[in-house]
Amino acid sequence: MAKKSPATRATASVALPESRPATRSRKALLGAALRVVHRATAIPRGSAHSESQLAKDGLDYARSVVRNEALAIASLEARLNGAFSTAVQLVLSCRGRVVVTGMGKPGFIAQKLSATFASTGTPSLYLHPAEAVHGDLGRLVPGDLVLALSNSGETDEVVRLLPSLKRMATPIIALTGDPKSQLARAADVVLEIGPTPEACPLGLAPTTSTIALLALGDALAMTVLNQRGFSAEQFAELHPAGQLGRRLLRVRELMRSGDANPVVRADAPLREAVAVMTRTEGRPGATSVVDARGKLVGIFTDGDLRRLVEAGDVNFSRPVSSAMGKGPCTVSPDDLAFSAAELLREKQIDQVPVVDEKGRPVGLLDVQDLLAAQLFT
Repeated sequence: MAKKSPATRATASVALPESRPATRSRKALLGAALRVVHRATAIPRGSAHSESQLAKDGLDYARSVVRNEALAIASLEARLNGAFSTAVQLVLSCRGRVVVTGMGKPGFIAQKLSATFASTGTPSLYLHPAEAVHGDLGRLVPGDLVLALSNSGETDEVVRLLPSLKRMATPIIALTGDPKSQLARAADVVLEIGPTPEACPLGLAPTTSTIALLALGDALAMTVLNQRGFSAEQFAELHPAGQLGRRLLRVRELMRSGDANPVVRADAPLREAVAVMTRTEGRPGATSVVDARGKLVGIFTDGDLRRLVEAGDVNFSRPVSSAMGKGPCTVSPDDLAFSAAELLREKQIDQVPVVDEKGRPVGLLDVQDLLAAQLFT
C-alpha cells in the first residue's frame, strides 16, 4: 500500500463533526467540516514553508502569470494574415458604427475596445448580448458592423444574436479562439487568438484569453487609426479634458492676442513701452518690440525695467530698443502649448512672443496662461 503524505494523513484522520439533521443544515455541516480540515492542514509558523518562502512562491507564480500572458500576446503576431487586412477594410468602409459585443470578461474587453474605436475616429458603441435579444437589437442601424468577442465561440448569449444579425444583413467580425465554433462559422471574418491556456491555477478564470482578445482588438483599432490618417488635432478634439487634452493644446488656444497682445515700435520711448505693458489687459509684464515693417526685433520685460532701476540707468526718454532683449525666443501659433511650456521652463523666462510665418508678433504667451491650463508647474 502506498504511503500517505503527511497532509493526506492529517486530512484522512479528521472525522466530520456529528450533527443533528433537525437542528443543523447541510451548509452548516459542510462549513464546520472545512474549518476542521483547514486547521488540520494549515502550515504552522516556523515550519519549512516559512512565510518568506510562501512570499517567494507567490512572486514566482505571479511572474509566471505575466510571462504566460506575454507569450499569448507575442503569439498573435504570427496569426495576423489576410483575414486581419479584410477586417481592417470592413471597419474603414463601415458607414455606420462598429458595434462591439461580448459576455462576461470578454464583455468588459468589448467595452474597452468600443471606447478605443470611438476615441480614435471610428464611431462605436457596446451592445450587451443578453440585452440585445430583449430589444436592444433596435440600437443597430443599417450600415453598422458587429465585432463579437468570445474565446470559445460558443457563448450562449452571443450565439443567440447570430440569426438576428444575419437577418439584418449586418457584417460580423469574430474574435475567438476556436475557428470552428458557431460564432466563427457565422462570421464574415474570423480573427483567431489561438489556443490560450488560462494563467489561472484552476485553468478556468479568463486571464490569458482576455488579454489576447484585448491585444488583437487594439491591433485592429490602431491599424484602422493609422490607415484612416487620424491626426493629433482630431484626437485632441475628442479629448478636451484631462492630461491628454492639455498636452495637445495649441499655442493659439492660450496666447494673448488682439488688444491683449502688447506691441511697441523699436524707436518708441521707454515710457511708452512701460505704459503699454501697464494698460494691456492682464498686465502681461512684457511687450513685443517691432521694427518699421512690424517684424519682431526684441522683447522688453518687467525684469529689464528692474535691472535698469537697480543700475540707476532709468531714462524714460531713451528708445526701448536700447534696453530690450534682442533675438528673443519665439513660438508659432500652431506649436503645442506643452512644448512652449518646456521652452519657458528651460530658458527660465515668463513670456514668449508668438510670431506668424513672416516674423510678426500675433500673440504673447505668458507663464500665467500655462499655469491656468495646468501645463506649467
